[in-house]
Amino acid sequence: MSPEPSGLYPTTRPAAVSEAVDRAGLDALLLTPGPDLRYVTGYDALPLERLTCLVVPASGEPFLMVPRLELPAAEHSPASRLGIEFVAWDETDDPFAEVANRLGPVARVGLADRMWAMQSLRFRAAMPGAEQVLAGSVLRELRMRKSPEEKAALAEAGAAIDAVHALVPRLLKAGRTEREVGKDIAEAIVDAGHARVDFVIVGSGPNGASPHAELSDRVIRPGEPVVVDIGGVMPSGYCSDSTRTYCVGEPPADFTAYYEVLKRAQEAACAHVRPGVSCESVDAAAREVIAEAGYGEYFIHRTGHGIGLETHEEPYIVAGNTEEMRPGFAFSVEPGIYLPGRHGARIEDIVVCGETAGERMNVTTRDLVVVD
Repeated sequence: MSPEPSGLYPTTRPAAVSEAVDRAGLDALLLTPGPDLRYVTGYDALPLERLTCLVVPASGEPFLMVPRLELPAAEHSPASRLGIEFVAWDETDDPFAEVANRLGPVARVGLADRMWAMQSLRFRAAMPGAEQVLAGSVLRELRMRKSPEEKAALAEAGAAIDAVHALVPRLLKAGRTEREVGKDIAEAIVDAGHARVDFVIVGSGPNGASPHAELSDRVIRPGEPVVVDIGGVMPSGYCSDSTRTYCVGEPPADFTAYYEVLKRAQEAACAHVRPGVSCESVDAAAREVIAEAGYGEYFIHRTGHGIGLETHEEPYIVAGNTEEMRPGFAFSVEPGIYLPGRHGARIEDIVVCGETAGERMNVTTRDLVVVD
C-alpha cells in the first residue's frame, strides 16, 4: 500500500457521509470497490465477484463486508484507521443476506455508482422492499469540493504530468508512429511518479481532429500538428489530465491562425473562474471567443469535466449546468478546435476554484510547441 498524503482520507469522513445519508432520506449507502469506497475509506479494494462493501447507515455504525481472503489487504489499508468493524465472510456465506440482516428493514438505499449490475441485483433480491438510488446523489456535494489535502494531491498530479509534457518534444519526430510515441509517453507517465497510466492520446494530422483518437500506426509527417492528451493515477488515487498541442516542423498557416484563437479562449475560460459564477458560464467564456472568430462549429465538446479520484466526475463545465462555482471545485478547462480531415488542437489545464479566482494545476507553456 502506497502512503497517502496526511489528511487525504480523514477519519472523520465516514461520519460526514452518514450525516449526508440521513439528510438525503436514505437508510444506508452500499459502497463497493471504486472511487466512492476509496473516497470514504482510502481503501483501493480490488473489484471482484466476491463482495466487498462498505455499509454506511444513516443511524448506527458503518461496517465493511470483506471476503476473508481479502481481509489482510483491508487491514493494511487506510480503512484500518477508521475504527469501523470489518466483517469477514467465507466462501459458503451469503454476504448480501448478511448486509440485509444487519441493516434490518430499509426503505431506500444508495448504491455505489460503479457497482456491478450482478451485485445490485443481488442486493435487490436480499432487500426486495428497498428502493435503490445512486450513491452519487449523496456523495456529490462532498466529492466536488476538494479539501486542501485533495488540492495538494491534484497539484502533485499536475506536476507529474507536466514533467511528461516537458519530455514530449524529444519523443515527437517525423517518421515515428503515434503508437511508438504513445508507448514512450506511457513509460514516462509511470517514471514521473504515477501509479498507473490512465490514457495516452497522440493525434497527428487528421487524427488530431478526433478528440478521443486512439493510438495508431499512422506515421507522423513533417509539418503536422499533434494533439497530445495524457493522464495517469497517482499513488494517492488522484488523477492527472493535461493536453498540449505540438507541431513537427513548420505549422500550416490555417492551423496557426486558429491555434491563437484557441489559446485566447482557454485563457478567457480560466480567467472567468471564481466563486459564484455558473459552470456553464465558464464553458460560454471559451465558446464565445471561438465562435466570434468563426470556428464555433468546430468546438464539438464541453469545455471541461471535474477531476479527483476519477478523471471524469462532477462538476461538468457544459451548457445547461447552472450550478455555481464554489471554492474547492476542481475541473479541466480544455476547449478545442477540430477541422475534419485536416488537423485539430486542444489546450487543457486542471483548475481549482479558490476563494476569489481559479488556480491552474498545470504550468507548462500553452504556446504552440514546434519541434524539429
